[in-house]
Amino acid sequence: MRGADYQMDGQVEEGEQLDMITVYVDADGCPVKQEVYRVAGRYGLKVVLVANAPMSAPREEWIELVVVKGKFDAADDWIAAHATSADAVVTADVPLAARCVATGARVLTPTGRVFAEDSISDAVATRDLLTHLRGAGIMTGGPAPFSKTDRSRFLQQLDQIAQSLLAHEREISAENTP
Repeated sequence: MRGADYQMDGQVEEGEQLDMITVYVDADGCPVKQEVYRVAGRYGLKVVLVANAPMSAPREEWIELVVVKGKFDAADDWIAAHATSADAVVTADVPLAARCVATGARVLTPTGRVFAEDSISDAVATRDLLTHLRGAGIMTGGPAPFSKTDRSRFLQQLDQIAQSLLAHEREISAENTP
């Protein structure tokens, strides 16, 4: 987006610009896409679903599906390359979250956990430790089952992020208005 070439359900012209706040969704296996649509629709945000394979998506002007083919982390790379401090990212992928936090994007997991500069390093360290333990054959268990509480927490946090991004956008507009 923002001047990049990409392919989604159809064709996008080179250099097309999108100026609205965007919610990028690491869409493969994301359990809260419907909630993202609901909040984004309420606040007039753009939603970009990024996936490694085609999937169904609502046919709305403000919802796009970007299918990124290639290596295993191609969708993550695409999101990290496009998300800015004016955007939000929904992902459960901690390394992707760290990359997006570094660009200033607001990052939220499907369970409603918000990653920020002050929390991402702990999340990366925990992930690395658990990966090491699994590699050593020590069972560490998996994530807890996704619950109604997770969905509710996600909705609340995404709503707050949307309000914050919109308030920041209004501040910038007011500063740039003579």
